[in-house]
Parts: sequence; structure tokens; C-alpha cells
Amino acid sequence: MQSVTPQQIRSSFINASRSEAAKLTLPEDFDSLDWDSLDFLGWRDGKMPLRGYLVVPGSKGLTGIMLRAPEGGARKNRSVLCELCRDVFSKEDVLLWVARRAGQSGRDGNTVGTLICADFLCCGNVRKEPPANEINPDPAVVVQRQIQGLQDRTAQFLARVQGK
Repeated sequence: MQSVTPQQIRSSFINASRSEAAKLTLPEDFDSLDWDSLDFLGWRDGKMPLRGYLVVPGSKGLTGIMLRAPEGGARKNRSVLCELCRDVFSKEDVLLWVARRAGQSGRDGNTVGTLICADFLCCGNVRKEPPANEINPDPAVVVQRQIQGLQDRTAQFLARVQGK
């Protein structure tokens, strides 16, 4: 992902009002992000912990979506797989993040949701090299396949938010 400015982020949202986008709190480590290792920028709002943001680069520029986490967090009695990174080794909580649909559909109250890591660590999860084995002798190939899968599934979720 290319480095972006706070203004580019705020103007990228397709399911948030201008005032909602203007009020968002950027990630604490925004100035020191390793942009080369990000397929998307995802974070929880420090001032509103039930609110999250996902900003994804694409051929037509950035697309940002505002998300809402469930009150009460994740259930502790079962493991859930993140739909974006599908990391089976992560011990991180996974939440059902819900986004208002873009356009009139969202203004009418329609939403779409998916299971995503609670703190949006998917980009790091897919870059962890697995140990070499008979099925996957080259860990670098596995990482590239995982990165591509993350990008594809993120684009599919964005398309659902956009109503495509």
C-alpha cells in the first residue's frame, strides 16, 4: 500500500457522512506505519472502541468503510476464523464487523457484515511464513498466496458494501 495522508483517508469513505469522516481518530502509530507491509489500513477508533475503519487501495484510488463492532465483544467460548486473513494460528479475537451499505441502501438502514480480526492485524497474519513441509515446500509461495487471498476477500467485502 502507498503512503496516504489523513485527508485522503477522510475523503475515501463511501458509507460515512462528511462529519463522521472528519471526526474519526487516526491510528496512534499513523506516522510510523510500514506502508509496504499493508494491503489495507484497518484500525479501531481510540475514542469510540466499537467503531473501526478499513481503507483499501484500488485501481480507482482509496475506498474507506466505517465499521461497527458488536457490544460486548467476542464470545470467549469458541474460536472464530477471520474471513479476510483466514489465519488459523492467530490467537486474536475475531468480531462480526458490520458496515452500513453505501448510497441510498445504507441510508435506508441496510448493512452487511463479516468476521474480521478485532484489531485488524490481518496484513501481518498473512505474512507469517509457515514451516516448510511436504505439501508446501516453499513458504514464500504460501505467503504470496495468502496475501493474494487477503486482497481478493477484502475486495469482495468492499463490493458487498457497495452493493455490487
